[in-house]
Amino acid sequence: MRRIVVMLMVAALAVVAACNKNEPAPAGQQGSKTLRFAVIPKALDIPVFNYARIGAERAAKELGNVQIEWRAPETADQLKQKEILESFITQRVDGIAISTLNGDFLTDTINRAVEAGIPVVTWDSDAPKSKRLAFYGVDDYESGKIMGEQAIKLLNGKGKIAFITSMGATNLQRRLEGAKDALKAAPGIEVVEAYDIKEDAVRCAEIIATGSRRYPDLGAWLSVGGWPVFTRNALAGVDPSRTKVISFDTVESAIDLLREGKVQVLLGQKYFGWGSESVKLLYDIKHGKMPPSTIIYSGADLVTKENVDDYIATWKKMESGG
Repeated sequence: MRRIVVMLMVAALAVVAACNKNEPAPAGQQGSKTLRFAVIPKALDIPVFNYARIGAERAAKELGNVQIEWRAPETADQLKQKEILESFITQRVDGIAISTLNGDFLTDTINRAVEAGIPVVTWDSDAPKSKRLAFYGVDDYESGKIMGEQAIKLLNGKGKIAFITSMGATNLQRRLEGAKDALKAAPGIEVVEAYDIKEDAVRCAEIIATGSRRYPDLGAWLSVGGWPVFTRNALAGVDPSRTKVISFDTVESAIDLLREGKVQVLLGQKYFGWGSESVKLLYDIKHGKMPPSTIIYSGADLVTKENVDDYIATWKKMESGG
């Protein structure tokens, strides 16, 4: 009798197991394997990338079976960034999302990752000649044009302009090209110099001081990256009644400088989206869904004293995850 009861229990368990096997897995847990995605910013000391990390980790939590490996050089160093990329290829992570310091320099390494079966997407700064599967970020050329148009407006079409950029990065070069093309509409504006900051925000105050001495009648600084607004002291010597400032990026210090009148125009990017959208792209690729396009433009935010309060309200919602 006891033997019969045991046999019946085993049979019942087998039926339950068979039924459970046919039930769909909970959302976010389909395919039980945890996916390891490497997310690589340009450098750890550039403050806007902190928001990309938040976005990536939020997306990973939402998806449920994704682990984020966040690594980058401490400061901008394209050789170290390449070494980090190569180390993740050796580890055979499930996907890589990278903001390239120099897209051309990393093209061969990105191609090697893709050829090894590791999908690669770029964000913020592209490597357009590589085999990366998608890019997410602003349209850099069009964003540069906006900067040029704003400069024409602020200077009433006349005056001297100096640029701050970092040579080598594809995204910054495209912004510079867009701004210069827009400025062609104002023959009265002269571009006197383009300073290479080498992605080093610490040098920004020195560069601005040097440029201001060399061109005492400078009408505006145009920075295609956020270096002048990452710290409060970089613009300490700039007289806003004489020299205007247009800069990328909308970190907290940038907003303060805008409100104080030290900066007239800021261009914000989709910082949280750099991380979240890149992770979602990789997740979809790993599940057989290719990106709708190889270029996914996020749009840019034009922020001035007229709309800064509305922008901050929107930002707080994004920061809180709302």
